[in-house]
Amino acid sequence: MEVDPSQIPVEAIPFEHGLANFAQRLKAKAQAKIVAIGSSTTSGHRDVKPYPERLKKLLHDQYRDVTIEVVNKGINGQEAPAELERFDRDVFAEKPDLVIWQVGTNTVWQPPDHIPPPPTLEATLDAIREGLARLVAYPRADVIMMDLQYVPAVLTPAKIGKATIMVREIGKAAQVAGVNVFRRFAFMKALHEVEKISFDRMVNPEDDDRLHDSDWVTGRISWALKQAIVGGIKKAQLGV
Repeated sequence: MEVDPSQIPVEAIPFEHGLANFAQRLKAKAQAKIVAIGSSTTSGHRDVKPYPERLKKLLHDQYRDVTIEVVNKGINGQEAPAELERFDRDVFAEKPDLVIWQVGTNTVWQPPDHIPPPPTLEATLDAIREGLARLVAYPRADVIMMDLQYVPAVLTPAKIGKATIMVREIGKAAQVAGVNVFRRFAFMKALHEVEKISFDRMVNPEDDDRLHDSDWVTGRISWALKQAIVGGIKKAQLGV
C-alpha cells in the first residue's frame, strides 16, 4: 500500500500485520515493554529528543490503563552488523513484547574512509536477514523494522541508488520474515512532496551533514509511528 498523495496531513503506510503479542499485553492490562535498537535516530542526536521517548508518551496517552516501558538501545553511528551482535544483551535479555529495529542509513551515508568504515551493502543486508530470523524465532515479541530517513545526505547522485536499494531490500527481508516495516523513507518523501515541507524544516539546522532529522520532523515521525502501532493493535484485535 502506498501513501495516498491526496491525503493531507500525510500519514504513515499502515502495517501489513497485526501486533498480536503487544495487543495481548494491552488487553491483559499487564506491563508492556518495547525495545528500540538502532543508531542515532534511536539514541538521539544533539538536542533533538529521539523518537523512543516521544513514543512512550504518545502510547501512554493512548493506553492510560497500561504501563508501557520503552527501552532505548540506540548507539550513534552503528549499523545492522554491530547491532546484531548486541541482540542477546540489549534485546532478548530485556524480554520485550515489541522490538523496533531502525537500520540502513549508515551503510548508505558513511563514506568509505569513515572510521570505522561502514559495512558493505551486502554485509548490512545479510545482518538484517539474520537478525530478522532471530527476532521472529523469539516467540513473545512483535517486530517493526524502520527504514531510512529521506534527507539530502542520502539523496545525492552518489547515494540515492544505494538508498533506494536499501529501502527496497529492507522491505523484501521484512516481507519474507512476516514482520512490519515503518516506511519512514516513504513517509518523509510524502511530507516533502505532498505537504511541501522544506528540507530546511525536516533536517536538524545544526547538522552540516544534512542527515539527522529535525525536532519538528521527529515529532511527526513519532506520531505517525504511534498511529501505525495503534493500527497494528486494532488489526490484531480484529484477527486480520
